Amino acid sequence: MRKHAILVTGILCLMLSLFSHAEQKATIGQWDIHYIAVNSAFLTPDIARSYGIVRSKYNGLINISVLNSQSQQPVSVVITGTARNLLGVTKPLQFKEVTEGSAIYQLAEIAFRDQEQFQIELSINDGQEQHSFSFQHKFYVDQ
Repeated sequence: MRKHAILVTGILCLMLSLFSHAEQKATIGQWDIHYIAVNSAFLTPDIARSYGIVRSKYNGLINISVLNSQSQQPVSVVITGTARNLLGVTKPLQFKEVTEGSAIYQLAEIAFRDQEQFQIELSINDGQEQHSFSFQHKFYVDQ
């Protein structure tokens, strides 16, 4: 099992490094919030299966990591949120926490149509602080 976790972590890191140009960061309060949204088709079938993610060219994956801005240690948080497209259609986001070694991140899936743009509104709570955070992302169907 440990070998599998190391392999999965390595593949996720590789996948995220491929999209490092798309990763973004915001500092809010004492948190550095790293966020990325990608098409789930970029995941390997094994990775998608191990995290229970639907791998489809019409399914997006939102990954949020919260770090203490001073210590750079991961922070366990609860995230709730919605994604609203340009027509005003709102979709709830269900985040699940994933812990791999010392890394903690939150994953949520979202179904989309080609070139659909969303305003993603999040509420992040660690039990002591709560902050609102939002960003926009346009999803493309992987051809």
